[in-house]
Amino acid sequence: MADAVIEHRVLTDKLGVDIDPELLSVALTHRSYAYENGGLPHNERLEFLGDSILGQAVTVHLFRTHPDLEEGALAKRRASVVSTVALAEVARGIGLGGHLRLGRGEDQTGGRDKDSILADTMEAVIGATYLSTGPDAATALVLRLVRPLMADPARYGAAMDPKTSLQELAARLDLAPPVYTITAEGPDHSRVFTATVTVGEHPGTGVGTSKKQAEMAAALALWQRLSDRA
Repeated sequence: MADAVIEHRVLTDKLGVDIDPELLSVALTHRSYAYENGGLPHNERLEFLGDSILGQAVTVHLFRTHPDLEEGALAKRRASVVSTVALAEVARGIGLGGHLRLGRGEDQTGGRDKDSILADTMEAVIGATYLSTGPDAATALVLRLVRPLMADPARYGAAMDPKTSLQELAARLDLAPPVYTITAEGPDHSRVFTATVTVGEHPGTGVGTSKKQAEMAAALALWQRLSDRA
């Protein structure tokens, strides 16, 4: 029990908001863990709620802070910070993967660093925040988490279309075009894809529930690494 209390405090300190411990526990519970432990509540309902809160908070913020932007430009900016890849990056930034409650199989296959699981859990945490502390605190949490993404215009194009952005960056750096390989594991109804992209001697990897999602995650990871180098 003491360990659970400490873990709760560590995570809520990172988030900057005090979330009800029971709700936070559910938000961190993946369905694989729930099924292996007698059908415990898991985070998919909270994820559904958090997704709506996230979208509204980002939309209102962009609308108010960019009165000069047309609807299409606002939509692109919103998409770039609420995407699976972007939310997974936010989750990694607060070390969310270490707090997840995963089934044994999911844990053994790298579930703590899968974009889809991290992004879904991040949305569930937002949902738990809304239920614990209300809409204002939930909105404030969202903006704290995604503000660094919104403050970096160079990220918008890459987050929206990482494969094209990586190809363009490789050309600017006089490197070979990206080459992708895909592997898959798991049953047909729960397939997990791992993509590896190589530009010259520089590799990047990404995981997703579809080939496209995995390739996009890999491309964005390598784009970020090469951008830092550039």
